[in-house]
Amino acid sequence: MDPVEDLRGYIDWLRKRNEIVEVGEPLSPELEIPSLLRKVMYSGGPALLLTNIKDFDGWRVAGNLFTSLRILREALSVNKLEEIGERLIPSAFFQPPSSTIQKVKAAGELMRLSKYLPSFVSKGSFEENVIEAAKNPLDKIPFFRTWPKDGGRYATFPMVITRDPESGIVNMGVYRVMILDGKRGVVHWQVHKRGALAQSHALERGMEEIPVAISLGSDPGTMLAAVSPIPYPIDKTLFAGVIRGRGVELVELPNGAPAISNAEVVIEGRVRLKELVNEGPFGDHWGYYDKPTEKYPLLLVDRVYLRDEPIYYGSVTGAPPLEDAVMGKAVERIFKPIINTLLPEVVEINYPPEGVFQGLLIVSIKKRFPGHAKKVMSALWGLGQSSLTKIIIVVDHDVDPNDIGKVIWAVSSNVNPQRDLVVIEGSHSDALDPANIAHSYGGKLGIDATRKLPEENLGKEWPELVEEDPTTAQKVAQLLQKLMEGRGSIDRFKE
Repeated sequence: MDPVEDLRGYIDWLRKRNEIVEVGEPLSPELEIPSLLRKVMYSGGPALLLTNIKDFDGWRVAGNLFTSLRILREALSVNKLEEIGERLIPSAFFQPPSSTIQKVKAAGELMRLSKYLPSFVSKGSFEENVIEAAKNPLDKIPFFRTWPKDGGRYATFPMVITRDPESGIVNMGVYRVMILDGKRGVVHWQVHKRGALAQSHALERGMEEIPVAISLGSDPGTMLAAVSPIPYPIDKTLFAGVIRGRGVELVELPNGAPAISNAEVVIEGRVRLKELVNEGPFGDHWGYYDKPTEKYPLLLVDRVYLRDEPIYYGSVTGAPPLEDAVMGKAVERIFKPIINTLLPEVVEINYPPEGVFQGLLIVSIKKRFPGHAKKVMSALWGLGQSSLTKIIIVVDHDVDPNDIGKVIWAVSSNVNPQRDLVVIEGSHSDALDPANIAHSYGGKLGIDATRKLPEENLGKEWPELVEEDPTTAQKVAQLLQKLMEGRGSIDRFKE
């Protein structure tokens, strides 16, 4: 079985490894299933396949499919997730060949990249059944109502696919869709997202609507690509091929929009660019209800395609860490080699799940000159999705950003607030950040927690770090092993 063949292949692969549990109790997609998925994820539990969905006979619901980085790494057949990002680096820094040997190498590089390219096929697996708009197809899909005060049911992991009107490049993003009725919805693509950029390009050309294909449920590589912050103008379906290790197959719908051929469900419709409506509230990944002050474009559904005995994949939101935290950490690992290529002084990065990824980034650097930490902050705030990061903490290369205790020590011992804080007022920010002062508008904080060079410290040398005597340390290590044999570690700070 192939975990990247489609959603069913991935579920079978999980089942073979005893990583998914089937739930036969009758549960509703309104509040009940989302509550169960959250509690299982908080408890460190497995992926779930629910087979008895109230009021939706014939449907199954899959959730918590991204249970851990290990599972995702194994499903994508890599030794470490960084390997996926490394696939992009040779092409990103490709130089024109100047010799016969280089030309041969360049040709080999292009051949290697070609296997990631998307291709079009005549028919997709989702075309087994079709429900036209007149029959209110959205009412027949078990969309979640995740929280009691949500404004309605939502598609929580819809892969919204459009073509950019300016370039023709395919965009595929996960933008929540609020269900208004059986054939209408609201597409919540925020101002910094590629869907909103396509909307802007279309309006500049006098267009009234954009054709759209919304795919629900696919293989893990394609779903991870959909949620990844790939900068325009890179084709998102190409990046899906890079993650999967082979190209994505697409089907062109009658409206001209491409759809993922292995999807469980595809919604064909149009986004009405000038018909803006209220959306929300929605309990989001920050753990708060988001009620946008701005309006979002209306989705008109023409028809829905779905497989026999379809499986609906739904993610859930709430205070971290949930399934989206695993996706976020996977994206962090994939993009680290790219960050290292652009900023070679970076040693390690950590977006703590509790920081909701846009809230906090900790980065360690090999510091070489005065102001180096602030240079890295500035670079990251000017780089793609990291530009939305609210707080960046920079530490020295010998402080592991994943060791929060060591990070706190570095901040506490190395930071002088009047010297080492960078506060940016009036900056763009994550649209969902509850601390914003206006729509997508807030501020940023940089903390330089590195040891300071004399130029940064009024000419004074920084104190020397204490270090063990090597001979003594070796002798004590042997004694320590003997003393600790058979003993557990004491939790010193628990009463």
